[in-house]
Amino acid sequence: MRNFSELTEKEILALAIANEEEDGRIYLDLNEGLRADYPATAQVLKDMAEEESEHRRSLLDLFQEKFGDHIPLVRRQHVRGFMTRKPIWHRQSVTVEAARALMQSMEAEAERFYSRAAARSQDTAIRKLLGDLALAESGHEHRLDELVEANLTQRERGAEADAARRNLMLRYIQPGLAGLMDGSVSTLAPLFASAFATGSSWQAFLVGISASLGAGISMAFAEALSDNGSLTGRGSPIVRGVTCGLMTTIGGLGHSLPFLIPNFHLALSIAICVVLVELAVISWVRWKFMDTPPVSATLQVAFGGALVFATGVLIGNS
Repeated sequence: MRNFSELTEKEILALAIANEEEDGRIYLDLNEGLRADYPATAQVLKDMAEEESEHRRSLLDLFQEKFGDHIPLVRRQHVRGFMTRKPIWHRQSVTVEAARALMQSMEAEAERFYSRAAARSQDTAIRKLLGDLALAESGHEHRLDELVEANLTQRERGAEADAARRNLMLRYIQPGLAGLMDGSVSTLAPLFASAFATGSSWQAFLVGISASLGAGISMAFAEALSDNGSLTGRGSPIVRGVTCGLMTTIGGLGHSLPFLIPNFHLALSIAICVVLVELAVISWVRWKFMDTPPVSATLQVAFGGALVFATGVLIGNS
């Protein structure tokens, strides 16, 4: 890599051309990723890509006039100080908020680049064009706001908010809730059966931790392998699997960790309180995100948890 201060005017123009081409393609990649769910924001991205294309044409014309047709391959990764951007096609999904934040950071970086490049140039025509582009990039923040206002009506903003909520539900809330319910409820029976059968906090902890980790691994693979997300829109199977597995493990660990307390009866009392808190959290999530009536959500979760808890107690005391 080379320092920016070491670049010649020819290399600076070549870098500017490459930057404009890359930024335009990033905007079009974002447009492609958001077009189905967020058409209004996708249109903003398309308009920004067209502006980057205009900048590139101006730079190409000036380069050919000053240095001829051969443009050396100089890119961001060859020069110190530029931000590294992960390719859009590496990402399983792109949110509207992430796209807009990326657009703002790209325009800010471009403005700084053109300002520094113009200050270093000794050629009048090059200095003028780079200065104009710096002003254009600094004005893009306002232009971006104008495009958003022009393309995103109140109705479209509401539609995008609904789409974002749906994606949050499908990709995070549902697998996370399934994991939390499985971890909180399914581990009750083996944990409390062991606790009542042995009367030992340590033995109960070992059973609880093994059941929690085993259930977490199992649920992670089950969720990840159930659906690749290509048709259902549920996003990356890896993300869903990790979310489900982590929440399953957390659900089981919550009432297993109290058994690290040597006093068995104290540990048992705390574990039961933790179970009640876990069931309350599950009921709240179902009410908040799954549109389940609060009373119904509470009764359903409490009934299922009570059955599993009773099963563990009966087996442990048999």
